[in-house]
Parts: sequence; structure tokens; C-alpha cells
Amino acid sequence: MRTGLIAVGLLLAAQSVLAQTAATASAPAGVRPAPQNATPQEALARMPVREATIFKDGHAFMLHQGVMPTDGAGNVVLDYLPTPVLGTFWPFAADKQASLQAVLAGQRKVLIARTALNIRDLIEANVGAAVVITEAPAGREDKPLAYPATIVAVPVQSGVELEAASPPGAGPRLPAKGNVVVLKTAEGLKVVDFAHIQDVTFRGDIAQPKLASEEFRNLLTLKLDWSGKAPQATADVGLLYLQRGLRWIPQYKLNIDGKGSATVKFQATLVNEMVDLEDVTCNLVIGVPTFAFQDMTDPIALQQVLAQVARNGQDGYMGGQMLSNSMMSQVAGSGGGGYPVRPAAPAITDLGPEVAGGVQNEDLFVFPVKHVTLKKGQRLVLPVADYTLPYEDVYTLDLPFSPPQDIRANINTEQQLQIARLLSAPKVMHKLRLTNNSKDPLTTAPVLIFRDNKPMAQGLMTYTSVGGKVDLEITAAVDIKAKRTDKETARTPNAVNWQGDQYGKVELAGTISLTNYRKEPVKVEVTRSVLGNVDKDKADNDGKVEMLNVLDQEGFEQPFWWRWYGWPNWWYHFNGMAKITWNVSLESGKSIDLGYSWNYYWR
Repeated sequence: MRTGLIAVGLLLAAQSVLAQTAATASAPAGVRPAPQNATPQEALARMPVREATIFKDGHAFMLHQGVMPTDGAGNVVLDYLPTPVLGTFWPFAADKQASLQAVLAGQRKVLIARTALNIRDLIEANVGAAVVITEAPAGREDKPLAYPATIVAVPVQSGVELEAASPPGAGPRLPAKGNVVVLKTAEGLKVVDFAHIQDVTFRGDIAQPKLASEEFRNLLTLKLDWSGKAPQATADVGLLYLQRGLRWIPQYKLNIDGKGSATVKFQATLVNEMVDLEDVTCNLVIGVPTFAFQDMTDPIALQQVLAQVARNGQDGYMGGQMLSNSMMSQVAGSGGGGYPVRPAAPAITDLGPEVAGGVQNEDLFVFPVKHVTLKKGQRLVLPVADYTLPYEDVYTLDLPFSPPQDIRANINTEQQLQIARLLSAPKVMHKLRLTNNSKDPLTTAPVLIFRDNKPMAQGLMTYTSVGGKVDLEITAAVDIKAKRTDKETARTPNAVNWQGDQYGKVELAGTISLTNYRKEPVKVEVTRSVLGNVDKDKADNDGKVEMLNVLDQEGFEQPFWWRWYGWPNWWYHFNGMAKITWNVSLESGKSIDLGYSWNYYWR
């Protein structure tokens, strides 16, 4: 069983560049089209996601790998930057002929071809075309002016020109396009403002329906060393990283037959806010390992808040034979000022609910699910496993401890009302006790409970290892009545002396009364917790007494009222906490009284 170094896909756009037709021969000096100085996107490709190891807290180990096209220098250029957790970004080369030399992340100018959507775009894309231009009327009485022309150029200040005129360190610039077009007419060269052009008629087919323009893009370049040989057209490379944005939420459906057998169906809801998955193997992990830097983003992401870190920081998870040729060299480039920085990834807004305690105290266990296809923004429900497990009906009464009567004078009226609500009307609860005799642990998750395919309740499945038992609460057993009565039986002043101080002893007795109004006999498990001291012979009807350490969090969970009082050291010296348990059988229509007594010391 492997926890996986896994995958979720890099979106890499592959677009061919449309060369812009420039009628340089007929264009006069000063209006020649500006030279393009951007990097074409001809080498960009889509790197597939191979595997994703998904944790319940929304993190996932992503593994991308594929045979990617290389550029003219033999490198692989990707138009996708992940947002990995600090120290978890590991690129690698699995190619036999090339090794990974370095990884460069930075903003570069690229040519992007997009379909022309307006008159200006069509004119820019078709320099040299013969057209009929119709200009809007100049005045109220004028008519539109139409005339034949040839598109000569759209004046552009190139990025190189703007950078040369900018202050030192201003950074790269995109071209600045003018608002006019140069047309060749019968009378000569005419300069027309785009705002004056009402429509344009092409004399023939539109040669270029798309316009190529420069944009800044965050690019990831995997620099490859071909050992002095000519670079190949493709290279087998990949990325491994941990990123937040992909979560799985477990759910159970349990159907009991009323005879001690339960059919359990286990399914998972996948929430994807990271990247598209296509035919991916997803490993669903119970439990979450420690990610020491999960709140810190690796500088390779090129986020604005990490610009300084990317310049000054140093950054490295090694695992799997595929990483034998990987390297930690992460050269994070940062763009200069004077142009906008595009974030590497949008903020994660909603990964679905997280079940309380769902990732705590669980051993790592993996459920592999193959052939998963899930687009970013989609949700997917997957069946994972089916079990047939034994169960038994149990009835429990849990009576929590309450504060000693002596401290109640120190709390306000509202707090006393909260204590009264805690002590009033104890209820016997009907539960199903499930034994996990499957080969897999049960994880913390919502569980929908049916009997003979009719819904009974929804509860919470808590983590249960193989061979363990878990109680699923159904409802209050209204046919089993419970009543608790506690009273003070004695108070002895100055019972003991400790460090020069006198302490009194307060003795109490309690009774728990149970009555079964059901038509069949029942077994009831009763638990009573008290603050103080209980002797083993102070509980009747074979009650079991267990003394617990108040300071031991395994045996003591602080109630809501615990911090209302500043417990002094002498309290812990004299007093502890005790738990008394009974397992009683009650015939139909019968009652039983469970008696107990305890004491505590007070100053």
C-alpha cells in the first residue's frame, strides 16, 4: 500500500502562431509595422495528469508526466504554474537521452492568436488586404464616405522601443498600439482614426480571421541537458508537487436487517478546484500526514506576495524511482515593474465541508480509484467499497459529572441555568454497535442509517480500525425512562489538615432509576461520572468503579463549565474523577435502582 506521489494535470495550451502579414515594401518610412519580439507558443503542450493522491483536508500530491515537445533549444516550456506547498515542488526528467538541468519560472512575452471580434482586430490582422472603407459622416448634413483602399499598417510602439525610453529597471513592456490605421488610397496614404470607421468591406476572402498579439504569460521552462547531442523533438518529463485544491469527502450508507447483519456502502465525493483530471488514478487517503509548511507557498508559483521571497529564498520530497533524475534547482524568475503580474492560480474558495475530527488520529490508508475524469469546478460521487458487518442494538445512558455544590455560589444566574439544563431529564439513547471485521478501517464520515431500506437516522461514523467497534447513535429510547437523584449525606468540617490548612469532607449519595416500558427486554449500559472519590464497594448492582486522573486528557474531557472556576492545587491533591459503569438487563415493565456514593474535600 503506498500513499502515493500523485497527480493532477498541468494545463498547457498549444497554439500555433499566425504570422502577421506586413506590407513593408509599400509602407513609407516611419509607419512600418513594429517587429515582433515575443516568444511564439509553438512549443507549449498539455502535460497529462497521471495520478493524484487526495487527502481529506483538501491537499493533494499531483504527478504530471508525459512526452512533451521541445523548443528550439531542446527545453520543455509549459504555460502552467502550480501553486505548491513550500518544499514540495519536484520536477524530473524520465528521458533516457536528457537530464534535467534547471527549472526556470518567470514571465515572458508570448504571441497569442485569437479570433478577431471587431473591425479594428480584422483590420490589424489583414495588413495588405484590399478593402472598401466606409467612414461615418463628419457632420449632421454629411453622408457616409466610402472609398477603396489597401491596409498598409497600424502604427505600433514596440516593447523594445518603450523599454529603451523607460527608466532603468522599469522592466519589460508590451507594445503600445495606436488608434489609427494607415490606408493607401488613390490620392495617397491616408491616416484614419479607428473611431471614424463605420464598416469595412473586404474585396475577396478574409485572409486572416485571427489576430496574433503579445501578452505576458507565466511560463515554466524545464531546461534539459542533451549531453552534447542534438536535442530531440520530444522529451519525457514530469512534475511532482503538493497543492491545496482537491478534496475527497467520505460518506457511508448502512442498512440493517434487524437480525444482526448490516450492509455498509462506502462512497466518496470529490471536490475539484485545481485542474482538470482525465482518466486519472486517484488515491483516496484516510488520515493526513504532517505537512510542516502547508501554509506557505513555494516561490516557484510566482505569486505577488512571494516576489521578494523568490529573489532571496532558498528552497526541495524525494520519492519514487522516477525522481532519480529530478533536481531541486528552482530558479524562480520575477518580472520587473511597469506591467501587471498575473497570479499563478485563483484563490481556493470552496472545497466543501470538512467533518469535525475527520483527519485526526487516523492511520494512513489508501483506497485507489482508477479512471477518474473530473473537470475543474465539478463534483463527482464515486462508489469505493461495500462491506457486510455484524451489529447489535445497545441502549446507553451517559450521565456527565457536574460541578460541586460549593462552587455554584461563585457562578452567575445564567451559568446556573446552564448547569440545571445539563442535569435535567437524562435520556437513554438507542445505538447500533458495529464491529469492523472488514479488511479496511472505517473513517470519520457522515452515515445514513436504514432498516429494511427505510431511513432511520443520520449519524457520525468515527474512525474504527480493523477489528474495532463503533457506536452509531439512532435516537432517544423514549420507552426507557431514566431519573437521577443526588443528595448530600454528610459534611465533616476540618476533616484533614494539609500544609497548615483545614479541609472539610463532603459526602454524597446518588440513585439512577430505570424503567423499561418496551414490549421486549433490553440491556442498558449506564455511565455515571463524578468529581471526587469513589470506593470500589460504593456502587451496587455490580457497578464498576474506575478512578481517573483529572489532568489526564485521555480520561478527562473538560466540560463547558470547567473554566468557570480556578481549581486550586489542593483540589487535585485530595480529589480526582471517577467513572461508574453498569450493564443491566431489564424485563418489559420492570424497574431498577442503581445506587452509588462518593465524596470530595473542600476548603
